Amino acid sequence: MSVFTTVTPEDLAPFLKRYAIGSLVELKGIAAGITNTNYFLTTTHGRYVLTLFETLKADELPFYVNLLAHLAHHGIASAAPIANFNDEYVDTLNGRPTLLVNCLPGSVVDSPSAVQCGQVGEMLAQMHLAAHGYQGRMENPRGPAWWAHTAAQVYSFMPPDAAQLLKDELALQAKHRYDQLPSGVVHADLFRDNVLMEGDKVGGFIDFYYACNDVLLYDVAITLNDWCVLNGGDIDATRARALLDGYRSVRPFTAEEIDAWPLMLRAAAIRFWTSRLYDFYKPAAGELTFAKDPRHFQLVLSKHAARKDFWIA
Repeated sequence: MSVFTTVTPEDLAPFLKRYAIGSLVELKGIAAGITNTNYFLTTTHGRYVLTLFETLKADELPFYVNLLAHLAHHGIASAAPIANFNDEYVDTLNGRPTLLVNCLPGSVVDSPSAVQCGQVGEMLAQMHLAAHGYQGRMENPRGPAWWAHTAAQVYSFMPPDAAQLLKDELALQAKHRYDQLPSGVVHADLFRDNVLMEGDKVGGFIDFYYACNDVLLYDVAITLNDWCVLNGGDIDATRARALLDGYRSVRPFTAEEIDAWPLMLRAAAIRFWTSRLYDFYKPAAGELTFAKDPRHFQLVLSKHAARKDFWIA
């Protein structure tokens, strides 16, 4: 469970008085995520998600919070932020910038079906289109420069063969640019635990706090690398085709995107391999935290490097 900042009912009482959401019924920490503190908050008016930001500052939040409001306004299944009596989305609780959003329907699926992958692909494309008119801008803080900087801090901890693989893959990515590909606002972390499903229907996309402006295909690759992965790092071809077909039913891929797809899958794997390596070897201090196994994305990357069929053409 990731709860870095403890919140008690006594802490919450004055906070709730600034909102029109009723009185506290239950407060429960959410056992997911490794960056922010999250609680399920049940009141006499309904169920909400309370987020306390552990790294982002209040002046860094408008891009993300206003994006949530923009997407919800355009019908995307995403959590809408709730304003306090001062008409502010971002408040403060226990010394942390804090956001309250409505709790979306559905639950996380551990073993998604091809149909569910197709629905996620379709909603992701709809999100990309809906975000086209969003005026906020945020350069990707975890792009290629961050990968290289982070990798340099963990090479000494890694087995030599793994370190060499990462160095080689970073060198390969450095030779390619994707500036010609369609870009816009991306979620950048649309793993299974950031999507709620109601059966085969998407109940909602959550946790937009890595969202940024980047290449849209990169977002598709990140999503596929988690939703369609098998044990051992390989990809389920049926689920992969379903996700890609769902996406292209809304926004067809360009010829340039199809050409870039094999390397983009590897780029998406590098991003999460490096972040997991850092979290594993240099964990943040927290009350209840966990670090995910970095070897998973090492395997995903290795499988992509040897792959012949990429399902997109």
